[in-house]
Amino acid sequence: MSDISPDAAEDLSTSLLRSVRRIAQAIDVRSREIARLTGLTLPQLLVLQSIRAMGEVSTSAISRDVSMSAPTVVAVLDKLEAKGMVVRYRSSIDRRVVHARLTEPGRQALAASPGLLGQNFTTRFDGLSRMDRETMTAAADRLATMMSVRSATPEDPSSS
Repeated sequence: MSDISPDAAEDLSTSLLRSVRRIAQAIDVRSREIARLTGLTLPQLLVLQSIRAMGEVSTSAISRDVSMSAPTVVAVLDKLEAKGMVVRYRSSIDRRVVHARLTEPGRQALAASPGLLGQNFTTRFDGLSRMDRETMTAAADRLATMMSVRSATPEDPSSS
């Protein structure tokens, strides 16, 4: 049972929703800035970063890493391949599996791309104590999990 009155709980939910909305708006603005500067979308950069981090990797592994559906990752890879930033090929072991790897233009695009969160955020975040950064990261991860369509059931919010 909660110690918070229904009105107070509603106020907290409203405040949280407004904060999430401000975050979504900031991400949208930053995404447009990045697209203008690089010619790449935020999802395209996330997929490039994922491939760089994991090496030659399957589409499903990229999908899990960047929290995008497999069809969305395929569409992003189509665009990146058309730009010459990735190449895809079928696995020699299992022909159903498609792998992707960065090309030199893909590596160069990542090297030239600005920070995805922006310098202002990065400077402020880096200025926090390690404990505050870890707490903020854990809270954001938990919030994302709670808001996810694939989130845990109400009976067990800790699962997933």
